[in-house]
Amino acid sequence: MIKSVLFDLDGTLVNSLFDLAESTNFALKEMGFQTHETEKFKVFVGDGMQKLIERVLPEDKRDKTTIEKTLKIFLGHYKEHYVDETVPYDGILEILEKLSDFKLAVISNKIEEMAVVITQKLFGDKFKIICGKRTDFPAKPDPTLTLKIISDLGITPKECVFIGDSGMDMAVAKNAGCTAIGVTWGFRTKEELLENGADYIVNEPKEILEII
Repeated sequence: MIKSVLFDLDGTLVNSLFDLAESTNFALKEMGFQTHETEKFKVFVGDGMQKLIERVLPEDKRDKTTIEKTLKIFLGHYKEHYVDETVPYDGILEILEKLSDFKLAVISNKIEEMAVVITQKLFGDKFKIICGKRTDFPAKPDPTLTLKIISDLGITPKECVFIGDSGMDMAVAKNAGCTAIGVTWGFRTKEELLENGADYIVNEPKEILEII
């Protein structure tokens, strides 16, 4: 029996692509590098901000110093603009209302302070736990932090579904022993979700309710 629903944040609950693209392109301009179209960021994001910066830089400029300098500029801009255009996907608020009897949590690779602010601003107090990237835990798809959150909720992995938009989310779900639900409205493809172990694929938020 499912007792808890764990959500990824970016690309699953919220569309944050525009804000991420704006701040990244700002940093690239400051560094004198070519910028990217917003749509291309769907394949750049998802594995934390350092990995985002590494991916957007020219291949011959991905040395440690350049990554760190570009990341610093990006963070300085993003910390002022990360909720400018970030909004819930259509239908998300409605399903969260209907899932109110479940223990809900957010598990994201985003900086935790930002994950908390975005989630609370857009969804109020609907989530029992909001967890971002923590320095004392490896990032997804490592299951260590996810398993800690599950333990803190007082349940078992078999009583959880993990919902996300990327192969990494499906992998952490499987690594933690949860049911993996992949969403197609986010940043990655259905093929990537299936290749990484999705048990279910949903095209609209309301389909999550049918599965649970």
